[in-house]
Amino acid sequence: MREWFNQYAEAYPLITNISIFIIFIVLLLMIRKFALNHLYKQFNESENWYVTRKIAKWMTNFILALTFIYIFGNDLSGFTTAIGLAGAGVTYALREVIVSFAGWFAIMFGDFFKTGDRVLLGGTKGDVVDIGLLRTTLMEIGEWVDGDQYTGRIVRVANSYIFTSPVYNYTADFKFLWDEIHIPLHFDTDVKLARKLVLEIAEEEIGTYNMQAEEDWDNMKRRYRIENASLKPQVFISFDDNWITLSLRYIVDTRERRAVKDRIFMSILERFNQHTDKIELASETFEIVRDETREERKQKL
Repeated sequence: MREWFNQYAEAYPLITNISIFIIFIVLLLMIRKFALNHLYKQFNESENWYVTRKIAKWMTNFILALTFIYIFGNDLSGFTTAIGLAGAGVTYALREVIVSFAGWFAIMFGDFFKTGDRVLLGGTKGDVVDIGLLRTTLMEIGEWVDGDQYTGRIVRVANSYIFTSPVYNYTADFKFLWDEIHIPLHFDTDVKLARKLVLEIAEEEIGTYNMQAEEDWDNMKRRYRIENASLKPQVFISFDDNWITLSLRYIVDTRERRAVKDRIFMSILERFNQHTDKIELASETFEIVRDETREERKQKL
């Protein structure tokens, strides 16, 4: 049997090498699947499962590449000159692919973002769910949905965008955002009381964030040259010809922005309703005047 195999390999070396390579691929994929099934029980409920799958995939591709070169190395030696001549053309034709691969390398080692971060990349805002060699996959938020909530669309953005456009990361080093609420009030409103109530509501809703936010901000100051910023709720007052405006500025967890704003608005309505004699919300009023037609004006004359 062994002699027959050696004779067949000498007679048909290319077919033999292809068969060996296919068998090796099947065995390697079976080993990878068996190993992942065994590790799934340990990592399925943690973020390490995603990293484990990625490492297994990269190792498989690397081993296959080395095996391919080892098995077909002698057969490919005659193509060296042709490959060298075609290299320039291939490089130009695949320039976007090459730049995207360079982008992947920069993302992995340049601290741009990681899986789980909320980013704005290439004009698309969403949570990073996968970082591939050529494209980053986002779970889209925004668009026709308000409040930074999911739309349900999966968007794949070329990694090359990190070199040509800004990358906005909402959760990298400081997972909080500053948000604002604007409340219009009548001029005869007790502004001091309204301001006090709004501050009390904000401290009740946002107070749990202060310790974590201060810790994250201190870490930011160690890493970047930034000034101190107030992390406590603030209320600013302005007015124009129509009404007085109370502007509440507060920090909020990036992923809880809409829910927190909803709770604050509900609390403001409840507290203001308890002081209707002193606080009155303002609204814009329009007076519609119908213009007389030419015939109506002639009749009056």
